[in-house]
Amino acid sequence: METARAGAAGHTAAAGPPAAPAAGIRPHSLTRPLGELRHWPGSFADRLTAPLPGVRAMARLAREGAVRPGPDGLLDIPLLPFAPGPLPSVDTATLAVTWAGHASWVLSIGGLTVLTDPVWSRRILGTPARVTPVGVRWEDLPRIDAVVISHNHFDHLDAPTLKRLPRRTPLFVPAGLGRWFRRRRFTRVTELDWWEGADFKGVRFDFVPAHHWSKRTLTDTCRSLWGGWVLADPYGQSVYFAGDTGYGHWFKEIGRRHPHLDLALLPIGAYEPRWWLSDVHTDPEEAVRAFEDLGARNMAPMHWATFVLSAEPVLEPLSRVRAAWERTGRPRRQLWDLPVGGSRVLTG
Repeated sequence: METARAGAAGHTAAAGPPAAPAAGIRPHSLTRPLGELRHWPGSFADRLTAPLPGVRAMARLAREGAVRPGPDGLLDIPLLPFAPGPLPSVDTATLAVTWAGHASWVLSIGGLTVLTDPVWSRRILGTPARVTPVGVRWEDLPRIDAVVISHNHFDHLDAPTLKRLPRRTPLFVPAGLGRWFRRRRFTRVTELDWWEGADFKGVRFDFVPAHHWSKRTLTDTCRSLWGGWVLADPYGQSVYFAGDTGYGHWFKEIGRRHPHLDLALLPIGAYEPRWWLSDVHTDPEEAVRAFEDLGARNMAPMHWATFVLSAEPVLEPLSRVRAAWERTGRPRRQLWDLPVGGSRVLTG
């Protein structure tokens, strides 16, 4: 979508000159001030990679009823990987991740603790209760220095979880979503468009495109943006959090603008039926292909083993991503297929 790329930074009104980048960080995108109040268009539908499903597709989905796995798939739920442990001990030069489940990660980077798409609730709207517990108890979390949100779908933007946060918690959110947070009295909200970034306590937060969409109510389809995040510390370490996305051209562009990514957190679940979900959710093979497009060093799968959102058997994403990884010939140690609650520290 070349028109969307060309206009990505042109919809906003600046509240002052761009902020200077944090020391030691080379900005890969336009730098915006923290907490800037901005004006956005009424719709971001021009950023869609593919049209949203119409009436015929909805009718087909209702006719086929292929929304959840059959009984055989549900039998595997007790076997899902769940191995909570203590959070890693880190210093300012350590990059560490802990998978809390679904798209929720506890990131340690540049001395900060950052949550991604935090969902600690047992149930989300329209979906059966989570099939694995949260991998990190809320009371075991350290002080949260920042939160990044990829988009406003209920399995990524969970109001009950966010209500637990202090209202002065710094939040980094997509364009058009700041109002939702300010209505809930959050006071440090930074909204970014694609290819924009902000610097916070030595860490760079860059918002990058995704092949997805947004909707939370009957009247707000695509009225806020969707995307992923690249976080980089002053030591040159970086992690890409994809949020929710289908496969497409954006991954190569993200890799070009953010070379030498140390870790890519990529979704591998909620992909069946493909005719319904391929535009907005990668399957395991596409996730590995996206990883290769990015040119990242390590990959950690996510967006599976937590909520039953689609029709594939619940353990299938893990077996398929491992098989796809093996076919690449890459070292097995670079696939961080963590259990829910598992952690990994970047070394070397």
